[in-house]
Amino acid sequence: MRLPLSWLRKLLERMESRDFQLSSKWFLLSMILGVVVGLVTVVFDHLSLFVETIVLRGVVGFNPGEAEGEFDPFASLLDLSQEPEPWILLLVVTLGGLLSGYLLQRFATDASGSGTGATIHAFHFRQGYLRWQIVWVKILTTSITVGTGGSGGREGPIAQIGAALGAWLGQRLHLTRRDRRILLAAGMGAGVGAIFRAPLAGALFAAEILYKDADFEAEVIVPAAMSSIIAYGVYSMFLPQEIRYMPLFGQELRFNFLSPFELIPYTIMAIVIVFVGILFTKTYHNTHNLFEKI
Repeated sequence: MRLPLSWLRKLLERMESRDFQLSSKWFLLSMILGVVVGLVTVVFDHLSLFVETIVLRGVVGFNPGEAEGEFDPFASLLDLSQEPEPWILLLVVTLGGLLSGYLLQRFATDASGSGTGATIHAFHFRQGYLRWQIVWVKILTTSITVGTGGSGGREGPIAQIGAALGAWLGQRLHLTRRDRRILLAAGMGAGVGAIFRAPLAGALFAAEILYKDADFEAEVIVPAAMSSIIAYGVYSMFLPQEIRYMPLFGQELRFNFLSPFELIPYTIMAIVIVFVGILFTKTYHNTHNLFEKI
């Protein structure tokens, strides 16, 4: 994708000749990346909701429901009172999976799966390089998968979409390997921060998901925080005023800590979740490898 960015390259070169080049350069890059990721997140979210409304709710009659703080702009388009048809749901999920798989195999095999694995690999082993085709392929395939009832969500895909946008910006500006990797991680955090409406979580996610141990990419924190906050702001502008800054699960969700003994069941739950998470991850990867062989 070719866009005239020579003016931006010249501006960055001028900034690099000044004493405050680090802060000014990353403020500018993070601002641009945050706006772009925020707008693309809006397109991605609306397209997946549109497919979900037309196919799952309109054709199948199945309403998966939304969290209190989420908004479906297409909910009023259809009469959602019809009874769901289980056999149509099975057919729709199958066709959606086939179409999504075809698009992935035809246009961008590196966009398959949740996307975070390919992003981490690009950060460590491909010098921050991701193909820009991942953006539109991931948007289409995820919208089809989620919109037809497939088992998946928007959070993992938007992380790879944001990372691909950051990598594309770094490639188009001919930035150094270090700067491309930072932009890739910042774009990933911006996507997560916008779709979750949690910009700080997006920044921390971008800095720590890159490693499997307790390591941390400190250089990513500030650019990821700036781009994540801006992407969150841009995304929130397209939400209704009454839920614009509402937590995803609503304003009524409150927790009052009354006794230290309350920590006991939470500790037990945390230990159980660790083992269930390990079991789920191993099952998921083994199933994925099995179907790749088939």
